[in-house]
Amino acid sequence: MLRSRRNLLASTVSGLVLSAAPAFASPDKTVRGISSALLRKALGALNRHHGNIAQRDVIGIADFALASRAPRFYLLDLGSGKVSSHLVAHGHGSDPMHTGWLQRFSNAPSSHATSAGAYRTDALYSGEHGPSIRLSGLDESNSNARARAIVVHSAWYVSDDIAHSSGMLGRSDGCFVFSDMSIREILTRLGPARMIYADRIA
Repeated sequence: MLRSRRNLLASTVSGLVLSAAPAFASPDKTVRGISSALLRKALGALNRHHGNIAQRDVIGIADFALASRAPRFYLLDLGSGKVSSHLVAHGHGSDPMHTGWLQRFSNAPSSHATSAGAYRTDALYSGEHGPSIRLSGLDESNSNARARAIVVHSAWYVSDDIAHSSGMLGRSDGCFVFSDMSIREILTRLGPARMIYADRIA
């Protein structure tokens, strides 16, 4: 029974992408904790930007409706339906009072805020924060991502220990920042030419 449900889930997720029909039969369906509404939007973005996303086997989804202490970044394998979840920081411009909750998105230069929308992963590189990957914003809501140097990297202020002891993570300048424990899997499984989708659905 469990195996048949897993097979059904995998075929459902794959079918949504291939058929360009990003919707579940039931609005309360979830894939390992991903809200159905957010998943629909992410798959819709993948279909909408198919010409810019060469690799469509794995996508990243950031659910910024959740507190930063929660593992709210999901790596979803669209073939198998398997998901892994990770801590991710939001920008301090999105949470000026450091509440642990994203208050707003912004695409403005120097906002130090997180931007919503679809991103394409570009070149891997090693920078100030070690292994990282550049991002291009594909929507009007995140079109300044390259100019703002919004990237994926790791930092000391993202960890299980900090989430548990402080009840929240540190904040970034708008980048997707992961723990040292997660960054290798994030970079390896995403790599160039895949999509990250970020949003907050109340």
